[in-house]
Amino acid sequence: MKREKSEQLFANAKKYFPGGVNSPVRAFRSVGGTPLFIERGKGSHIWDADGNKYIDFCSSWGPLILGHAHPKVVAAIKETVEKGSSFGAPTELENKLAELILNNNPFIEKIRFVSSGTEAVMSAIRLARGYTKRNKILKFEGCYHGHSDSLLVKAGSGLVTFGNTSSAGVPEAFINETIVVSLNNKEAVKKAFADFKNQIACVIIEPIPANNGLLLQDKDYLQFLRDICTENKSLLIFDEVISGFRIGFTGAAGYYNMQPDIITYGKIIGGGLPVGAYAASAEIMSKISPDGDVYQAGTLSGNPVAMTAGIAQLTECLKPKFYEELEKKTKNFISNFKFQISNFKVFSIGSIFWIAFTDKEKIQSAEDINAESMKHFRTLYHELLEKGIYLGPSGYEVGFVSEAHSEDDLKKAAEVFKDSLKKL
Repeated sequence: MKREKSEQLFANAKKYFPGGVNSPVRAFRSVGGTPLFIERGKGSHIWDADGNKYIDFCSSWGPLILGHAHPKVVAAIKETVEKGSSFGAPTELENKLAELILNNNPFIEKIRFVSSGTEAVMSAIRLARGYTKRNKILKFEGCYHGHSDSLLVKAGSGLVTFGNTSSAGVPEAFINETIVVSLNNKEAVKKAFADFKNQIACVIIEPIPANNGLLLQDKDYLQFLRDICTENKSLLIFDEVISGFRIGFTGAAGYYNMQPDIITYGKIIGGGLPVGAYAASAEIMSKISPDGDVYQAGTLSGNPVAMTAGIAQLTECLKPKFYEELEKKTKNFISNFKFQISNFKVFSIGSIFWIAFTDKEKIQSAEDINAESMKHFRTLYHELLEKGIYLGPSGYEVGFVSEAHSEDDLKKAAEVFKDSLKKL
């Protein structure tokens, strides 16, 4: 495939942006080569600036569950934007999207819209601290919660540790309020609560960790977190920026039938437009300003264009058997190539899948991932790209199947996977 225009655009982009991109993973550093500049998308396909066509399994990192440029989403956006793109004032569309979500999700009672998943998590952490009157938070190595200061902390060498910053510019004071432990390790969590008794405001976890591989946790472990938080009067936050409305309308909370204290959501609730939200019981949400003393605000929060896109998309997701059919489609797809070679696995849940070069039957923590295996992914990635299959450009990222993927799309993609794996 020709790449001349993407290469030229990337060369120009380096003059304007750090690394030539506005988000690091786009730079293709993990896989090598020049990133593709995407010109348009429709249904299950995207086209790059050179006119090359790809079956897309990145789906803008997950939110495009209906595919690109779904007619109902596009129509809703056009109708709304003609009336104005932003007001910084309430609109009825906020009420409609909130009603649609809350009426179909028994795990939350009130919601606050923001502009990104990072902002949703940052606000949820502040809410947990304000509600509990405690400062420390506990997070897990292998879960990503956006780029706010408190959460850019990685595990150190001990069982329970304040860890180290994963970014320059994060003050040590923030690090000292963030406890980091390994996933799937009950003893580490118990020790953290013992060492910092009555100090932990919240435990935050991706209940379906999907930012550092697909590290599926047992329900028993999630229930353990629920119980230990309740015992210690700490809040449990489910970061469902990826899993929310993706594996089911009620996300991981519904999938595991488990009640977290706060849930965060991402851009899937805006049809792929910049939006996020955090939600909880009416009691907890009453702490948010202007009702309570936890301040959070945003000029573009509840943006009408994002709200109308979200209404259009989530209405489609409520169609009977929508999620069951999407999961069935995904399982059929990966079953066609998952056993193609030894030391190769495909892990999945709902319409999310992750390919890994491993002989392990389960990967449930970041430490279980062999960094050396990523060289195989790099080779596979470029084989797939050359044959018209687009994944997120990192072996740690997951893939997504959308409603727009046809049986022919998935059959063709499975054949390409098999041919590419044989070459490895």
